[in-house]
Formats: sequence, structure tokens, C-alpha cells
Amino acid sequence: MHPSAISKLYEAMRTSLGVLCLALALGSCGPASNAGPMAGSTASVAPRFFDGERALARVGEQLAFGDRSPGSAGHAAIQAWIKDELGAAGWSAQAQSFSYHGQRLVNLIGSSADAGSPYLVLGAHYDNRPLADQASVSQPGPVPGANDGGSGVAVLLGLADVMHPEKLGCRLQLAFFDGEDSGGLNNWDWVVGSTYMAEHLDQPPDGVVVVDMVGDKDLQLFYERNSDPDMRQAIWDVASGLGYAAFIAQPKYSMIDDHTPFLNQGIPAVDIIDFDYPYWHTPQDTLDKVSVSSLESVGRTLQAWLTDRCG
Repeated sequence: MHPSAISKLYEAMRTSLGVLCLALALGSCGPASNAGPMAGSTASVAPRFFDGERALARVGEQLAFGDRSPGSAGHAAIQAWIKDELGAAGWSAQAQSFSYHGQRLVNLIGSSADAGSPYLVLGAHYDNRPLADQASVSQPGPVPGANDGGSGVAVLLGLADVMHPEKLGCRLQLAFFDGEDSGGLNNWDWVVGSTYMAEHLDQPPDGVVVVDMVGDKDLQLFYERNSDPDMRQAIWDVASGLGYAAFIAQPKYSMIDDHTPFLNQGIPAVDIIDFDYPYWHTPQDTLDKVSVSSLESVGRTLQAWLTDRCG
């Protein structure tokens, strides 16, 4: 992103903050607070900037569905909810259905108007792991999936709120992947939904960005080693320009995640993930582990990056 574009966006965020703080006479406003509707608001006016409060509320809404793994009642409920949320923001939503091990899986894809190049995909998985196999208890249930699953979905829906699908200067898809998190259970593979999408594209995207486990209160987003280095650096540079220290421009983990199938197809892809999360695949992956500021830093970084790429 050009430095001047970053500067203008950041100053706009600071200006909106100043107006809000003055109006409310608050002394504790942070550097990137949103002046739009607060979480739970029924206001129909779309926020100007990604809203971390609303994102956190959406994580809670997902947890209210309970188990969201394939075959569960919550699995069908969250699909309907994602479609409704996309529709309320003006996005069309298509269901990409397929069968895997006798189970019906569904990727949900929100699409903007096709304004030509670049063609970008942002993705996150919406299923939770059906068994908390990293738990210390003898009979664990499903992983609640507040951070692992819930945070990525909340970021994508928050971006749908602020990126008007008819006004973008690119083709953008928001992909909600099914069947990511049952790997190693009942002979399932990992990243099943994203693999299906990557193998059934009508044309290859110019880039894919996956967000996964991005709501941790102690957020540390290192470079994922397999990610496309140029696109990865561009996103981290935007975060740096906006003052988000959670984006750490050093490599750490090599992940098999929803970006992997696209890399396997020769498509540039980046995984934004904090794998230093002690509650991964445990019953403690709950709402209290997720923060507004972490969600907002990721959402606003991607909003700025997309604004630069898509106009």
C-alpha cells in the first residue's frame, strides 16, 4: 500500500475517534475505536471502519449455536446465519455443496460485483472441532471455537459491512469454509472445504488471504512460513503503518491451513494466524479469550489493504 494511502486512512480513523471521544467526554478511547454502530445496535447505517465491538458480538452469536461441526444442528444454523449476515450487508451468498465421507458439506461464498482485476478471496472456516482432543479431561466434548473458527468468521463479516460489494474496483469473494477442523478424526483430512473450492474455481484468484485464530487477547501474528512472501509483506506493512504491533514481521510456524490448497494450485496465498494460543482444541476456547482490539487490528488492516487493492 502506498504510504500516503495508509496515512490518509489512519488519519481518518483518528479523526473519527476524536469526534467520538469529544461527544462522549471519554478519556480512555483507544487509537482505533470505531465511530459507527456499537455491538448489538440495530442501526442500519453501515460503519465506516471495521467495528471490533460488533466482531466480538458476532463471535458470541456463533457460540450460541453450540456445536457447529458437520452433521450437528448448529452446523445448519450457522450456515443460515452467515447467509443472513451477508445479505444484510448487501452481499450475494452462494452455497457450494459437496459430499465428503457421506457427509454433506457446504462452503458459503459471498461475492461482490465482478469489477475485473484483481480477483481476491478472503477466507475463514466456520466449523468447530467436534472433539477437544487437546483437553486434559477424559471425555471432552466439542471445542467451543471462539477463537478457532469464530474469530475468522467475525472478521470476514465485519469486512462485508464496510466493503460495499457494488462499489469495489475488483472482484472480491468472502469464503466461509466447511470441514476445516475435523482432521485426524474418523479418517477425515484437514482443510476439506477449502480444498474443494481450490479445485473447483472458475478462474484462479490473484490472491487468497485466510484468517484463522486472530482474536486472541495476547495476539502475536508472525509470518506463516508457507505464505506468499510478497503479499504477506504487503499486509504486514499496512499493519505497521496503522500502528498494529501484533503483526510481527518474522517467520515462525509452517501451517497446514485453508491457504494450503490454494498454494498447491499455484495461487498466491497468505495465512494470518496466531498459533501461540494455549486454548487450541480445548474446551477453554471461549468468548473470554477473545478481544475487541485483536479483532479490530486484523479487520482494519485488511480493510486498508483491500481499499488499496480494490479502490
